[in-house]
Amino acid sequence: MSAIRLLVLGAVRQHGRAHGYQVRNDLEYWGAHEWSNAKPGSIYHALKQLAKQGLLYEHETAPSTAGGPPRTEYEITEKGTEEFLDLLREALVSTYNQKPDMLSAAVGFMVDLPRAEVIDLLKQRISGLGDWRASVTEYYTPEDGPEQLGHIGEIMNLWLHQAEAGATWTRSLIERIEGGAYTFAGEGEPFVAVLADGEENPYATGERHAGDDA
Repeated sequence: MSAIRLLVLGAVRQHGRAHGYQVRNDLEYWGAHEWSNAKPGSIYHALKQLAKQGLLYEHETAPSTAGGPPRTEYEITEKGTEEFLDLLREALVSTYNQKPDMLSAAVGFMVDLPRAEVIDLLKQRISGLGDWRASVTEYYTPEDGPEQLGHIGEIMNLWLHQAEAGATWTRSLIERIEGGAYTFAGEGEPFVAVLADGEENPYATGERHAGDDA
């Protein structure tokens, strides 16, 4: 499962309709270029691939006033929305072999789901972390320390601590959500962390692609 797929679909969906530079600008604003593979080339490639797969619809707008090529704007399709929500749900639950960028992306879009559903998915995540911890302790006894398996025991120790820290963080998030934090789907006007078209992005890397300009 790729974080770039979830990030690009989610970013386009938040705008309703967006061109590549807006998507890239938003993801850089969120810092996604630091904690995921959402680099400029990957973003533009993902937009084109998702359009080919019928998950995004391409709108060709008028050429720029500077004489550049027409700018392509993207809009998420019904199929794309289904894919986005499926990826989001899977990322909130998944604990096995998941990279941190998938969970980070999912947390960034979790408010696109109903509050009760997010709480349920996160509780499933805790259950999965418990299963992961149990599988580690089949071969590793925490009380005996990592030395029992030589330096390889430090790997088991790392996994154990990751499972425990992940469960602690997830419980605290559930507590905040149950306490009324944030605005989830169906609850009113959502908080959308996107830049207005033309608004300066303090985290922009500066590289632009042909067709980005209005």
